[in-house]
Amino acid sequence: MDDQTKNTIQNHIENNEVCLFMKGTPDAPQCGFSMAVSNMLKILEVNFKGVNVLEDQSLREGVKIFSDWPTIPQLYINKEFIGGCDIVKEMYETGELKKVLEKNNINFKN
Repeated sequence: MDDQTKNTIQNHIENNEVCLFMKGTPDAPQCGFSMAVSNMLKILEVNFKGVNVLEDQSLREGVKIFSDWPTIPQLYINKEFIGGCDIVKEMYETGELKKVLEKNNINFKN
């Protein structure tokens, strides 16, 4: 991964409390897994940044190297890698995702 890609990824993570690297956008997901995670965050009324990895192939591959995680979507909360769709879904269903968001003082929409 080149330095520019690494810096782009780090900037997204550092400048957004909740950052979702996904295929497509929150309003127009282009993959079922990305749609699922995006929808869970929307249901919890979390402000989050969706980063479309389909716009940049080096970003799409770089984020997998950065996190050492092979799939997209990837969710970060306060600079911490949380996981992909299966992990986020399980956390959502058990209430753990909401607890993690609250513990990190994440802003919910009013």
